[in-house]
Amino acid sequence: MKIPSLGMVASTALLGITLSAQAVEISIACGSVGDEVLLCQKHTDNWAKKTGNTVRIVDMPVLVNDQLALHQLESKNQSTLADVIQIDVIWPGLLADDLIDLSSYVDESTLKQHFKAIVEANTVKGRLVGIPWFTDLGILFYRKDLLKKYELPVPTRWAELAAIAKTIQEAERQNGNPNIWGFVWQGKAYEGLTCNALEWIASYGGGTIVNEHWQSTVYNPQAIKAINNAAKWIGSISPPEVLKYAEEETREKIFEKGNAVFMRHWPRTWALSQKVEILKDKVGVTMLPKGGASGQHASTLGGWQLSVSKYSKHQEIAIDLVLYLTSQEVQKKRAIEGSYLPTIKALYQDQEVLNKVPFFSQLEGILENNTMVARPSKVTGKQYDTVSRNFWSAVHSVLSGRANARDSLKRLSRKLRKIKQP
Repeated sequence: MKIPSLGMVASTALLGITLSAQAVEISIACGSVGDEVLLCQKHTDNWAKKTGNTVRIVDMPVLVNDQLALHQLESKNQSTLADVIQIDVIWPGLLADDLIDLSSYVDESTLKQHFKAIVEANTVKGRLVGIPWFTDLGILFYRKDLLKKYELPVPTRWAELAAIAKTIQEAERQNGNPNIWGFVWQGKAYEGLTCNALEWIASYGGGTIVNEHWQSTVYNPQAIKAINNAAKWIGSISPPEVLKYAEEETREKIFEKGNAVFMRHWPRTWALSQKVEILKDKVGVTMLPKGGASGQHASTLGGWQLSVSKYSKHQEIAIDLVLYLTSQEVQKKRAIEGSYLPTIKALYQDQEVLNKVPFFSQLEGILENNTMVARPSKVTGKQYDTVSRNFWSAVHSVLSGRANARDSLKRLSRKLRKIKQP
């Protein structure tokens, strides 16, 4: 049985109608960091009550690379990890063959409610393989109380951030906090480092890893300058351990302990910070700094979508769950409850959302202009994971002092030219 298009009738879940004569169990692979599992459970339970079906949450690894490996293993075995899976914005080209085409279940007017670039990222060879659930972009968190204490401004350039971070770090250590650091970010050799390093490079005008013609563009003076600049932070304003940190270590081990002045992270971290007593009402949010006077603000585009496995035995009901979870109603609740960035543009002007998450008012423009940096997953397709691994490995070797940026990016460029185009 095929679910009618949203253009003809609302999702059956929203009408409280069970899709089959006999209730079934639908499995869903949500994320596993912050409040993701908690909110996933809450809203899938609501859908279950409306439809009479049940939902099972599938445990997932914390690191996105491990999640992808698990999905790829299931793909190889042509088996079902879950009926519904949460996929990263860079995965559609990698997993498209194992996901059903959702385009006939969502009409054009519904899709137009979402940011155009995000819908396009989920479309592979004319097939809509994921419906946007929440988006993401790299942003800078800062301690408002510490900047006020030392009468220092919010930095707009990386050089300013380094100077301010160093000043406050040294002053706070003298005043009784020997564990504080100026700036923490994701430096572990994994996809998170690709996101951070792309932001540095783009902020200096160094472009991206490969262009739309599959030409390696990463070996250039501005990219070299950006990576060399980041390497100077290690042991100065950033702890050496940052080279082992992913998102959760950065947040839990440093920032939420009150031991960082600045942190690069994703928007959902703001809601979590407000639950920590020592940080409540003390955290500010702004754009990541420019690379210099001629640089630009740059944020890596992230985000997650919901897809349905073509190996699911209950595809129609799984689709209904996806339509419910990605609806404006649920996206609004997740924005308020967990500061998850909606993919539906109207929610950035919703007063209830803005009252709870005021910095969202700054983000709609960022999501629609050229400060967003897309990882080259669309052009590289199934080769994206190989490209990204080579990139983050090259950057990590520089940050850890095992290579200089010029030599490392030159070697990387040669490797990228040898990778077979999709």
